[in-house]
Amino acid sequence: MRPSTLRRLIAILILALVAGWLAWPGHREINLSLLGLHLSRDISIREGLDLQGGMQVTLQADVPPGQTVDPDVLKAARNIIESRVNALGVTEPVIQIAEGHRILVELPGLKDPDRAIKTFGETGLLEFIDAGTTPLVPGMLVTTSLGPPSPTAQGTVPTPPEIQQRVFPTVLQGKHLRSAEVGFDELGRPEILFTLTDEGARIFGDFTSANVGKYLAITMDKRVISSPVIQSPIREGRGRITGNFTLDEARSLVIQLKYGALPVPLKVIQTRTVGPTLGQDSLQRSLVAGLIGLGLVAGFMILNYRLPGFLATLALLVYAALVLTLFKLIPVTLTLAGVAGFILSIGMAVDANILIFERMKEELREGRTLRAAIDAGFRRAWTSIRDSNVSTLITCAILFWFGMNFGASIIQGFALTLAIGVLVSMFTAIIVTRTLMTALVELHILETPAWYGMAIPASQPVGRSA
Repeated sequence: MRPSTLRRLIAILILALVAGWLAWPGHREINLSLLGLHLSRDISIREGLDLQGGMQVTLQADVPPGQTVDPDVLKAARNIIESRVNALGVTEPVIQIAEGHRILVELPGLKDPDRAIKTFGETGLLEFIDAGTTPLVPGMLVTTSLGPPSPTAQGTVPTPPEIQQRVFPTVLQGKHLRSAEVGFDELGRPEILFTLTDEGARIFGDFTSANVGKYLAITMDKRVISSPVIQSPIREGRGRITGNFTLDEARSLVIQLKYGALPVPLKVIQTRTVGPTLGQDSLQRSLVAGLIGLGLVAGFMILNYRLPGFLATLALLVYAALVLTLFKLIPVTLTLAGVAGFILSIGMAVDANILIFERMKEELREGRTLRAAIDAGFRRAWTSIRDSNVSTLITCAILFWFGMNFGASIIQGFALTLAIGVLVSMFTAIIVTRTLMTALVELHILETPAWYGMAIPASQPVGRSA
């Protein structure tokens, strides 16, 4: 065997072993120490909404009919929602802008959907309003100098007509807050501690100095949270918001205050919940389908092409290990559509081998040596392999762009996994299969025509290279 072939064979063997080790289902973490360097990384498979369960929410801009929403406003809203969702600790969320002034939010593995919707779906507009001598009951909806409540907003207590007709001046907004955090009062009840910016502290100090004994109500999205009486001037730029919130409600309010108010009110128009049992059942069915597909492809290749088909099957196993390793390292969030793309790529992975083997058989029929037939088969099939795979990659790019820009994450996942599969299949078909076949030829074993699916008498060996 030539030294160059031996080196390629050893490199492929090492690559296959490393890929198999990383792709093994029970292997969820890399933890290595080498030459004083320590590498630790989570490489567990990232499962999407339809595999591990969770929730999908579709939000739409809550604006009057006929009014358009600027795309930049929706992008800003998406960024704020993403910050709020990340603060919830959800892994691999998907937040995309869709047509019709909509934002699609996917939250895999979510445990408390009601709290999540309340956290990222509400506008989050904090206002300190001048209530004068009017005590406002928490839960009322009021109109402030920044506008009326959203048409879909609902209060927890009825708002009297005289309050509905009144416009309360806004003294401070959420943008005047520098920080906010959850605290507890003397009785252990949750409250929100806040610090104002320099401008906010100045405004707050001037207002409280001039309105001692009057009510300063605090509202979130026009809903009254509390309505305390100003006992004395507050000039240090710090304060607290008290109310009848639970700890989770206080945390949600803090998240909204930290990341700012949404630039446009949003309403929930659709929610879809996927249970983890359904997701795992779908995953098991997909894995069974993948194994059946792999078995059928391997059987076809071996029956039709004999030894080359067997080597192509070995290359296919290397392909599967490499693809799963890339899914873990990139990482790729797998959805059912992504699994379908991977299964489809298994069939496409042998397309190149079929083209090569048919070309090789044609060369053998013309009397060429086995080594010459292999070289000619790979060389002449390369153009067809390249063009077909480039066409598939272009299609994948179009599908990925479509899914990213129109909120179709299912299509996006399918395109990504299929593209990775096509790229890896080019490597395994052109490099791995060819190296294995070349190694056998140079060892001068299994040269009988029947081993190559040739309809030639078994007594006639395939020609050798010099």
